[in-house]
Parts: sequence; C-alpha cells; structure tokens
Amino acid sequence: MGELRQAIDAIDTDLVALLAKRFTYIDRAAEIKLLVGLPPRTSDRVQQVIDQVRAQAIELNLDPDLIENIWRQLIENSIARETQLMDHQVSLGKNEK
Repeated sequence: MGELRQAIDAIDTDLVALLAKRFTYIDRAAEIKLLVGLPPRTSDRVQQVIDQVRAQAIELNLDPDLIENIWRQLIENSIARETQLMDHQVSLGKNEK
C-alpha cells in the first residue's frame, strides 16, 4: 500500500505542476484578450474544451461527468483569474492618465 500511495502522491505532484503551467497560459491569454478586445468568457471555447475532455474521458474509460465537473470548476477559476488580471490592467491604464 505504501508504494501505491507514493505513486499516487507523485501523480498529484505532477498534476499540480501541470495546473501551474496551465495558469501561466491563462495569464497570457488574459493579456492577449485585453489587447484584442475579447471578453474573459468565450462560450464557444468553453464548450469546445468541455467536449474535448469528455471525449478524452470516454476514450480513457473515465466517468465523463466527473471529468466535465472538474473541468468546469477549472474553467470557472480560469475565467475569474482572467477577469481579475484584465480588470487590474485596465485600472492601471486609467491611473496612468
């Protein structure tokens, strides 16, 4: 059981590192969206991501509803982060005037 737990812990460590990497891309997306005038939430993109992860879950014999729920939480947190970053940049711009 100890080896199994160590393997699970190692995967958890990798998952957290991947999420941190994902959020660096979210931060960059917020910068680009602000520059080109896109909103933080793009409904068609959200649905595209959900469709992709559900299909991957099915392919890997995982519960697609569970994976969708996890990804919806991740997406909502990503959108909130983008909104916060974009609002901060806008307020900085207003303060410079």
